[in-house]
Amino acid sequence: MLNQRRQFVLWAVLSLVVVWTVALTCFYIAKNSTMTADKVRAYVESVDFSKLSGSDRERAIKKLADKINALSLEERQRLQLGLGGFGWFDQMTEEEKGEFIDATMPTGFKQMLSAFEEMPEERRQRMIDESLRRLREASASLSNGVPGQPAGPNGQAVFSEELQQKIRTIGLKTFYSQSSAQTKAELAPMLEQLQKMMETGGRFRGRR
Repeated sequence: MLNQRRQFVLWAVLSLVVVWTVALTCFYIAKNSTMTADKVRAYVESVDFSKLSGSDRERAIKKLADKINALSLEERQRLQLGLGGFGWFDQMTEEEKGEFIDATMPTGFKQMLSAFEEMPEERRQRMIDESLRRLREASASLSNGVPGQPAGPNGQAVFSEELQQKIRTIGLKTFYSQSSAQTKAELAPMLEQLQKMMETGGRFRGRR
């Protein structure tokens, strides 16, 4: 009877060890498979894009786009707002830039632009203000609490007063459709923030 009890306890302990081992293994596998901004930067830095040509160049751009598309919104912002975001962007041709932007824009982005343009003008302006505020906060967080303008694909400051005025005057959808690939890349963080706000019901400070 005593031996049976000891065997039961032993098997219970062994089973618990196995369960925890499997759980920890799954945790580490999931953690290592989760795409992060740091992993994207590491990939960018591991490839000398300037030396690629033809199909190798196309594959590298597609692989980068796939990695970016696997990021959460928070990690995309870390990549876009942090220094060294898209290290290859300036080396791409205009055609490559356009294809890259189209490939990395979130699903439903064009529908979001259309829905945004149908909102009353006052609400559109307030949402733009709020999206910029949130991006400034995110940028400040990445720079150890130092406030500043949101940063673009290579870490440079964007959303100048002139750019903001064009967005407000021309309209975001029209301005985006007429912009260069470089400007579209600079607008990406704000557009993604706007999309998130609209998907969550547009809740923001100052809403009436």
